[in-house]
Amino acid sequence: MRNRKTIYIVLTLIFTIGFFIYDNFSVEDIKAIGESKTSNSDLNYLPTSTTGVIVNHNFYDLSYHENHEQAEWVAYHLKAEHITSTNFKRPYFEKDLKVLSQSAHYRNYSKSGYDKGHLCPAGDRKFSKFAHDETFLTSNISPQNHEFNAGIWNRLEQKTRYWATKYKNLYIVTGGILGNSSNTIGSEKVTVPNSFYKIILDFHEPEIKAIAFLIPHKESEKALYRFVTSIDEIEQLTGIDFFPEIEDSLENKLEKSTSYSNWSFR
Repeated sequence: MRNRKTIYIVLTLIFTIGFFIYDNFSVEDIKAIGESKTSNSDLNYLPTSTTGVIVNHNFYDLSYHENHEQAEWVAYHLKAEHITSTNFKRPYFEKDLKVLSQSAHYRNYSKSGYDKGHLCPAGDRKFSKFAHDETFLTSNISPQNHEFNAGIWNRLEQKTRYWATKYKNLYIVTGGILGNSSNTIGSEKVTVPNSFYKIILDFHEPEIKAIAFLIPHKESEKALYRFVTSIDEIEQLTGIDFFPEIEDSLENKLEKSTSYSNWSFR
């Protein structure tokens, strides 16, 4: 009887989990999660974390900085097939339950004068509803001036999607420069960065290349190439080693470069 009871409990759990997956995930979601896990395990490009708090989600990873109540970096693969014009209804922002110290509440942004600026953009995750909605966690946002968020930062996100369609498979790391700002919002004192960075790696033969942007947190009509900098400079500002797993000579070459000649600025 005891063995039958154990089997019954196990079968009940299996059916319960199966119904949960059926109700909450589409076939496309499950397929995308599998592909994401495969690519992330094959290509370990994760930066170092200055806090030791690395959180792995299905479609992006992040390093959370409790003192600033946001991620110091968010990293993810962006492939050509991820780019789609599908539109999903925007969900409400939610706390990230994987951040054990608790990520900031979205109410910190209310009446602050700042947008909830995505670090991993929802526009990069339109290939499935689950992937799209996963970007609406408060660990994945930073306070951004609206003119900056809807202006030059949006232009850079669109350019990154263009490069993903052109170069097929990119690795993106992005975040705010947190250490040099004393401006905060909300009761949890969410830091407002003075500038934001985005690092893009195209790690494919025959032309392995990387490009880095450092953009002041203000409205700008300047061309994007005016904000190209070296990865080394961003490492000095953040204390982060962005590509520690890449072979040293190649890493040094990529990280000291400020050239953008091999990237298509149409």
